[in-house]
Amino acid sequence: MGADRPELSRRMPRAQRREQILTAATEAFARSGFAATGLDDIATEAGITRVLLYRHFDSKTDLYQAVLDRMCARLEAHVEEPVGGFTDASIDGLLEAAAESPAGFRLLFQHALREPEFSERIEKFRADITAAAYLQISALVPDEELARWAALLAPAVAIEAVIAWLDTGQPDPARAAARVRLAVMGVISAAVTSDADCSFPSPDQQGPAS
Repeated sequence: MGADRPELSRRMPRAQRREQILTAATEAFARSGFAATGLDDIATEAGITRVLLYRHFDSKTDLYQAVLDRMCARLEAHVEEPVGGFTDASIDGLLEAAAESPAGFRLLFQHALREPEFSERIEKFRADITAAAYLQISALVPDEELARWAALLAPAVAIEAVIAWLDTGQPDPARAAARVRLAVMGVISAAVTSDADCSFPSPDQQGPAS
């Protein structure tokens, strides 16, 4: 069961009970996926009966959509509308949202994209952040096609870097944003690198093993 699951209460205000169910559903869906997770699994995770769960959600699809909406709202609260570009604050916001709900972040960016009926909102977020990244990258990368390549890749690298950070236990959180920014800058550097620089050093060019 999820470590941050709310404690079971016999009576609870409706909004608080709904939040309890959403937290449990986030953990369950992120662990097993949409198809393999039943409402009984979620009710057990939340410490309630299936009948009580149905008082709040009409179906598993309805509940899954509510979980995604909740995580999207959390993400939007941390990541401002990217009209000025994909900024340092965007990366800070991604990390803050991920740390606040690791299961929700994984669900949004790993699992939901595999579910056609739920992917539209996540695809829109990716499209918006790609357009925002292009605003900045096009000023640094003169080749338009390479700028678009980097703009498409940079947000994906940032998101995958955050997921890797979660998967490895959130190491060195004070410097996590700086490390994600370095990974993103690597993409931009690759877009402006000449062919002569696009190869790994041979073994005899590398320094001695430590």
